[in-house]
Amino acid sequence: MQSGKLRGFYASKQWIHMATKKNSHQPESATAVSDYRADHQKDVVNRLRRIEGQVRGLIEMIQNGRSCEEVAIQMSAARKAMDKTFYRMMACSVMEAVYDSKSEAQTIVEVERSARMLEKFG
Repeated sequence: MQSGKLRGFYASKQWIHMATKKNSHQPESATAVSDYRADHQKDVVNRLRRIEGQVRGLIEMIQNGRSCEEVAIQMSAARKAMDKTFYRMMACSVMEAVYDSKSEAQTIVEVERSARMLEKFG
């Protein structure tokens, strides 16, 4: 599990480096951002579909009279999956904000905005 987190961290760090070094003579950067967003959206949608299946399974467990402990375990798993999905979506939001910023000051404002969202909703 740790290696996946580290791999994601380094990929994000590499993307941020690429995004902050942009200039108008690099159209492939816009393509990279577009590709990143599309991949990210696909990942988030897939995660939400799995969560949807977990929730349907929870309903079935309750209707079939499964124990409260079994239901609680599965609820915890669904909640954790939702949290992970939220953080993946927020990572995309931060990366887009960094890429779209016209100045370092605007980048700071956008990152702070994302931090406030994490504090409020995370």
